[in-house]
Amino acid sequence: MRMIFALILPLAFGAADCGQAQTNLQSTAGPVMVTRVMDGLDEPWGLAFLPDGGFLVTERTGRLTLVGADGKRRRIEGVPEVADGGQGGLLDVMVPRDFAASRQIFLSYAVDQGRGQGTALGVGRLTTRGQLEGFETIFQMRPGSEGGRHFGSRIVEATDGTLFLTIGERGEGMPAQAVDRHHGKVIRINRDGSVPPDNPFLSTAGALPEVWSYGHRNPQGAALDLSGRLWLNEHGAMGGDEVNRITRGANYGWPVISYGLDYDGSRIGEGVARAGMEQPAHYWDPSIAPSGLMIYSGKLWPEWRGGFFSGSLKLDFISRLDPDRGFAEERLTAPETGRVRDIREAPDGSIWFLSVSEGAVFRLTPG
Repeated sequence: MRMIFALILPLAFGAADCGQAQTNLQSTAGPVMVTRVMDGLDEPWGLAFLPDGGFLVTERTGRLTLVGADGKRRRIEGVPEVADGGQGGLLDVMVPRDFAASRQIFLSYAVDQGRGQGTALGVGRLTTRGQLEGFETIFQMRPGSEGGRHFGSRIVEATDGTLFLTIGERGEGMPAQAVDRHHGKVIRINRDGSVPPDNPFLSTAGALPEVWSYGHRNPQGAALDLSGRLWLNEHGAMGGDEVNRITRGANYGWPVISYGLDYDGSRIGEGVARAGMEQPAHYWDPSIAPSGLMIYSGKLWPEWRGGFFSGSLKLDFISRLDPDRGFAEERLTAPETGRVRDIREAPDGSIWFLSVSEGAVFRLTPG
């Protein structure tokens, strides 16, 4: 059942601190400080933290930047060539749990595939000199598609060390229902690109072995909950943006079922339900264009433990959903929350987000 209780929160302004621009916003957990950490970014897309206190940021145009614990920036060399066009380019970045030993960095990106483009995943080793050595592509969707829409592209490391990658249906609709194509899928692979032996469609004739779930439109947010289960948020059309818990081999319905309408106002597919297709845990209507997804540990805000945080690319706020209250929603809004592309929890429990409108990285802490 869908339950939404939206709170548009008033903004109160605070003084700058330590030379960084700061504001305060009010929330159900009390005042929250918004601090600008980094700016001057062109279409920032992905954010990941390093164990030494630094962080990495991708820009869709193809740049990967390392910001050290001392605040110094360094552009990383050795990034793959990307297909920068439409919604494609350099997209997500993921630092695995064993980074201190492996030094591996995973990137997702759009790649040219002859007559079209597709979502790809690759890995390289980050040297102490700021280079990405030995980068190799370990997965490419097939077939590719013309047009610049719906690359998906979030990377999640599962609790068993395998990798999930989200892939949009590239604006083509029904291929999301076909397990012989990577369009509209979550794929699961090992870190070397091989296929785990327990993937669900290995014995299905014609199916691509990497497919883990299907029937997705454009999942741009993905995260593990506190029990290690995978969740996505994904774009609908006019309405019908969804939050889904992802289970092995399940079909999430696009474009056969949807809670939204097509852009001409017509009904999509058969309506909102069909036997054998999963229902969303939550949906937004009207659409908010959800982006990065984070499920919070509760380290700095215990009352937010287990809460789902999503950016909005359309309505300029951060959505906090409470799964214990039917995914009731609190909307955190401030001048800095324009077109939030990604949102992450830092090791210290602070919440960081990327704003496309501001071209900047921001940090949330108790005010």
